[in-house]
Amino acid sequence: MLWNAVIFGPDDTPWDGGTFKLTLQFIEDYPNKPPTVRFVSRMFHPNIYADGSICLDILQNQWSPIYDVAAILTSIQSLLCDPNPNSPANSEAARMFSEHKRQYNRRVREIVEQSWTAD
Repeated sequence: MLWNAVIFGPDDTPWDGGTFKLTLQFIEDYPNKPPTVRFVSRMFHPNIYADGSICLDILQNQWSPIYDVAAILTSIQSLLCDPNPNSPANSEAARMFSEHKRQYNRRVREIVEQSWTAD
């Protein structure tokens, strides 16, 4: 019921080259209820909380049993380079993404480099 997963930062984005670890915790009601998905890797992103949990509509109110693990991970990977700063889980990252894109991209590159050495 507890899965480990890895997603890679999308090519040609500040996340390119990153290797990010996640856990997926399935409950008895799956697939009628979404798994709890959380980043284990340290992240700096407008829609990812400090504890690694992810603010993503398909993991909350837009869940459907048609989503499989591949769809979940693909959606999270898309979220990396297409954040929603209007629904911030990390207000500092959201503000930086909106107002100081170069500084935000530098922070993301640091997270990518850390992802290579983190356990």
